[in-house]
Amino acid sequence: MLAKTAKTRWDGKGVRPPLPAHGGDIAWARDVFGEPQDGWLDLSTGLNPWPYPVGAPTTEDWARLPTRNMDESLMDAAGRFYGVPAGAGIVAASGAQALIQWLPRIVPPSFVAVLAPTYAEHATVWRRAGHDVTEVESLAATADVVVVVNPNNPDGRVFSVKTLLERAGKLASRGGLLIVDEAFADSEPALSLSGACGRPGLVVLKSFGKFFGLAGLRLGFAIGPRSVCRALADCLGPWAVATPALNAGIRALGDRAWAEETRRRLPRARQALDEVLTAAGLRLVGGTDLFRLVETDRAEDLFQRLGKQGVLVRGFQYNDRWLRFGLPGGDDNLARLRAALRQ
Repeated sequence: MLAKTAKTRWDGKGVRPPLPAHGGDIAWARDVFGEPQDGWLDLSTGLNPWPYPVGAPTTEDWARLPTRNMDESLMDAAGRFYGVPAGAGIVAASGAQALIQWLPRIVPPSFVAVLAPTYAEHATVWRRAGHDVTEVESLAATADVVVVVNPNNPDGRVFSVKTLLERAGKLASRGGLLIVDEAFADSEPALSLSGACGRPGLVVLKSFGKFFGLAGLRLGFAIGPRSVCRALADCLGPWAVATPALNAGIRALGDRAWAEETRRRLPRARQALDEVLTAAGLRLVGGTDLFRLVETDRAEDLFQRLGKQGVLVRGFQYNDRWLRFGLPGGDDNLARLRAALRQ
């Protein structure tokens, strides 16, 4: 039950508020549906619902500028966690989005192919920087720069390491670049190309916040040729990562036991979510261990009905039959989703 009246609602006559561009927009949900008495169950993002227990920053963390030693310690921890070879460069930023924003600005005007549908910011930022951008379905598209999300968001499409390395080699042979966004690969490290980085023509992006469940920390990495990473570092400038994020990243990336347990836990949680979704008559069409994509003729109606019960899922402007569900996290939240789907 909602405690407050929503500011804007679907009117039942084909008029609806525009969907948010990204998941996690609880302010939008409050405007449209009101405030649930039990709080929002936000399933609109693809985040680990059991975040790394990083603890609270100290007063010194907030008061102290990041130091070079801290930067180097973070790079060392990330290099070990991601298996980065000695010849590769690595650079950190306040979230992978910051690196996505800067990459188009260090590349000469190019013909860019973005494998779609996918995370919309990739095509947006390359267009905004003046590149000629096309959204394609095939990895074999002719282009100077190819952008791939692997595993893909929202459908979970996966390309093998061999396929991507072959494509990177072909692009590099003519001065091109393959950018692989591995935001959702940390639960399946065998899919990652980070161990092959350093060679020309390949850049890998890593989003710390999804696997570690700490999106608010804002931490991400680019791994690739040293020249590319130096150019990104120059664009980002000094103190690109806040002291609390540096300390949290060093600690979390060094905790292999937590990562291994999480890689066992997430598939179990994904399977439990699948059972709830299929029991509700929804057809699974893809996803990863951090989110599931369903297809249904009643997607818009279901989105509204869940929202009215305080459960926010991800809808898509470009496909009105898709909904994406993040992991609920915990038996109580899973039961709440099950009950909401039964309403």
